[in-house]
Amino acid sequence: MTTVSALTIASGREAHLKNVIRGFQTQTHPPVELIIGVMQDSDYTDLPTTDFPIRQIRITGPELPLAAARNAVADAATGDVLVFVDVDCMPDPEFIAGYLACMEGQSGLFMGEVLYLPSGATAQGLDFDRFAGMAVRHSDRQGPPAAGLERCPDYRCFWSLNFAMHRAGWQAGPGFDERFTGYGGEDTDFGRALSEAGIPIWWIKGGRVYHQYHPHCMPPVHHLHSVLRNTEVFAAKWGHRTMEHWLYAFQLMGLIRNTASGLEVLREPAAADIALCEQQGHMPYANSRRVIDHLHQVAADRRHAPDRVAELRRAQDSLLMPAAE
Repeated sequence: MTTVSALTIASGREAHLKNVIRGFQTQTHPPVELIIGVMQDSDYTDLPTTDFPIRQIRITGPELPLAAARNAVADAATGDVLVFVDVDCMPDPEFIAGYLACMEGQSGLFMGEVLYLPSGATAQGLDFDRFAGMAVRHSDRQGPPAAGLERCPDYRCFWSLNFAMHRAGWQAGPGFDERFTGYGGEDTDFGRALSEAGIPIWWIKGGRVYHQYHPHCMPPVHHLHSVLRNTEVFAAKWGHRTMEHWLYAFQLMGLIRNTASGLEVLREPAAADIALCEQQGHMPYANSRRVIDHLHQVAADRRHAPDRVAELRRAQDSLLMPAAE
């Protein structure tokens, strides 16, 4: 039987982590281990009882070491297949089985389904049938294929909250670039590195997780400085910036401007900026497009939508340059 290592990384979010562990305990194809990359000063305690061992690896730094933590848990894994989930993503009972069905005989990186739960969905415990009836897809993310797997032609679609690789593929691959610290860009960089190496990226039908509700900001205005730093790390490596939709939103908000010598911070985010970008209780997820549309004040007139889309694309593309020297 194919062995599978389950991997996650976490800082805080203890209640979310416990639900992730409970989700892995329900698997029809159980993992041989769960490895947690602990991005805080102490290990987690009082975790749910499982039929598989749980290991905790401490990776800390002045800012969230997301890239280093993913590398650490993957390098420590022993399974034939590695499945990665973020700490807020509960795996459906068929999560591992769904991945294995699509990965057999294939190589590369595989991305499973993500559905978003509303506030309070987990208050009465884990009920995956109920979750399936209430969860929604992200409006700006491509859905899974009707069946099996489908090649993803654009590395920018890679999202690290739910993916899998054969361990041999991971070991032969580039790993996450640990120069990315704090929030933003490390997963896009990883996708680009895979693409440059000719390693395929796949969407799959299955491998479903349910994203647990928690308020956050999108665009991530609360991570302004790490986004700006990381987009320049990406630019120095690949010749152009990334996360241009977030940069464009920051520019519209009057937080930054693009100059010949790089991105310049004009002011720090204020409470009003946080309020604009923050997920509200009725929203299953935060959405950068909502914020950009609000800032454009175009929601009431869709007649010019095609022109607006083209203008938006040009404006965002302009933020890809100049690349950092």
